[in-house]
Amino acid sequence: MMASAFDPGHPSHPAAQSPSQADAPESGDTSLVILQTLLCLLREKNMLSRADIEDLTQRIRTRAADHDRDPLPCCVAGVTKAAEEMGQIDRYIGRRYGGKHRRSI
Repeated sequence: MMASAFDPGHPSHPAAQSPSQADAPESGDTSLVILQTLLCLLREKNMLSRADIEDLTQRIRTRAADHDRDPLPCCVAGVTKAAEEMGQIDRYIGRRYGGKHRRSI
């Protein structure tokens, strides 16, 4: 008889994981690092302009501010956190790589 993931002896069962596996970062943290690095890489290669990153930051802030009318609903806390993170990324990339700001209309 094969052990299933629901059996405590199975390697993927939480009780069978080592402490280092239990303390592993959340998938959200891992995704954030990947996306931050990707944004920096695209900016470094001039595939994204500073204005593009500022537009993205503004769109995320708009979603956070008008969460009730968001066409792609998600957790309010998640959108707020995303807006904060994107603001930090925007400031970092602006200082690191410079470039022209987006035009204000």
